Amino acid sequence: MFAENTYPFDARGVAKRFRHAAIFGALSALQPGETMRFCNDHDPLPLLQQLQGHFGEQIQIEYLARNPGEIVIDFRIVA
Repeated sequence: MFAENTYPFDARGVAKRFRHAAIFGALSALQPGETMRFCNDHDPLPLLQQLQGHFGEQIQIEYLARNPGEIVIDFRIVA
């Protein structure tokens, strides 16, 4: 179950060539106070750097799970 204003995004179901564009699009659609709960099979460190460069202080990144084969990250948009 997801908290109100938290939307799931499972990157494992998106073709690799479209993942970054889909993630940026999904995050750009969020309003301040909304969160995207991101699931992946690997730690997306280059993506995190790109997101921080693009969104700056508008995005908060919090790992919920950081296990081999199971990465869960909340991306929260702030005002």
